Amino acid sequence: MELNWQEMLFQFFGGLGIFLFGIKYMGDGLQKSAGERLKEILDKFTTNPFMGVLAGIFVTVLIQSSSGTTVIVVGLVSAGFMTLRQAIGVIMGANIGTTVTAFIIGVDIGEYALPIIAVGTIMLFFFKNKKVHNFGQMIFGFGALFYGLELMGGGMKPLRSLEAFHDLTVSMSDNPILGVVVGTLFTVIVQSSSATIGILQELYSSNLVDLQAGLPILFGDNIGTTITAVLAALGASVAARRAAAVHVLFNLIGTTIFLIILPFFTKFVVFLQSTFNLNEPMTIAFAHGTFNLTNTIIQFPFIAILAVIVTKLIPGQDSIVDYNSKHLDPVFIEQSPSIALGQAKEEVLRMGAFAVKGLQETNEFLKSKSSKNAEAAYQIEGAINNLDKKITNYLVDLSSASLSESESERHSILMDTVRDIERVGDHFENIIELIEYQQSNKVKITDDAMSDLEVMFNLTIETVEKAIKSLDLNDIEIAREVAEKEDQIDKMERKLRKQHILRLNEGKCSGQAGIVYVDIISNLERIGDHAVNIAEAVLGVE
Repeated sequence: MELNWQEMLFQFFGGLGIFLFGIKYMGDGLQKSAGERLKEILDKFTTNPFMGVLAGIFVTVLIQSSSGTTVIVVGLVSAGFMTLRQAIGVIMGANIGTTVTAFIIGVDIGEYALPIIAVGTIMLFFFKNKKVHNFGQMIFGFGALFYGLELMGGGMKPLRSLEAFHDLTVSMSDNPILGVVVGTLFTVIVQSSSATIGILQELYSSNLVDLQAGLPILFGDNIGTTITAVLAALGASVAARRAAAVHVLFNLIGTTIFLIILPFFTKFVVFLQSTFNLNEPMTIAFAHGTFNLTNTIIQFPFIAILAVIVTKLIPGQDSIVDYNSKHLDPVFIEQSPSIALGQAKEEVLRMGAFAVKGLQETNEFLKSKSSKNAEAAYQIEGAINNLDKKITNYLVDLSSASLSESESERHSILMDTVRDIERVGDHFENIIELIEYQQSNKVKITDDAMSDLEVMFNLTIETVEKAIKSLDLNDIEIAREVAEKEDQIDKMERKLRKQHILRLNEGKCSGQAGIVYVDIISNLERIGDHAVNIAEAVLGVE
């Protein structure tokens, strides 16, 4: 019988596309139903590696992608919200969570795929309620996943009569490493272990591969899924590269262990299959689940060693900024309010140093247009917001303690200063967004305008620096200098606006460039206002 290659390939790749779309769509629906709190879950529930594993399982089940969870984790480690050890726990949990898709596929409801898609479509198009809409998205994705599998299975069935394919499966049965390589390469191409394991489940249920060849392919699928994290980490921060390295290392070690015990593992899977009367797709699902669960149990006690290994392999600093407060010990509120006030001041100064660093990174971004500077500034702004909440809560708790008159005054100054520094963060974030707008819309700012911006930026950074210094040293002279510099910023803003109007009239710059330029100098002027507020608090001026 001659094979119809066109029909086979169309069915296989079309089915693969529908399958991948189904997983993504179902994951998006689940994510929306759970609310946009995934980062919060990972931040709050990773106090230790064990909790990290549980959080990793939960989030991966929600978004249906271990790679997606790893990418979120990379962001949190880079930002300083999570340590590398906590991240390793989450990555282990993500590997367990991703097995849920295989178990879903193991429930043989492929013949009902089209009615399930129909139900999802009705919920999506005939209901206005957002919850019903999200649920409809999940149902539609669920049906599409099975329909895609059915198409792929149909496309692969004729391979049974192909001698070359039969020889390949025999070779993989005799040489497990070949199976691992095939599984790895296929997942690297498809970029989804869920898809390749789904294909493996179809191959096994169609008797196109036996268990002896299927299990090494399964191990390779788990190695291949790490490619997404590796690609995401290329050119990224040290933390991103370390998290990706952990993902690769975890699956490589697991595969090595399971290749050594392959005969025993194969017998164990056969035992599960016969004892629980499992169908072929569910047998692969149980093998996948056992592999990842056992791998986590074996490697969990060695999380600290894994962290040391990747730190040695990839030297450098984990995060740009540390989001967590360093001085706010609640014990002092009860025992010594005076010390607590001093601790709060230290944290406010730290927050002020972040504001200066954020402004410097924003200025660099304006000049270099490098996304690294923008990313650093965004992370610093996130740290400022986090410290704003923590310091404000600490000061609110401190206000109920017995403070002297001078302490109450200092307390009030700190409350106001925190608010001013937080606003500085908001303004430099506005400037970053304006520069990003300039980049994406190819807006050209003239050299003269850029030169003026550089002068104004440096003046603003110096003013904020001096304001923080005046608070630190309680220095009236420095505070007066801040007031003088803020006056210079105001005059400069007015002068630059006039120069911009002249350039506009002469046709030297576009209206779009004008909007970006004027908004940047306006934000810098507002930053100057917040700096002078801090200085005036030191001067004791209302």
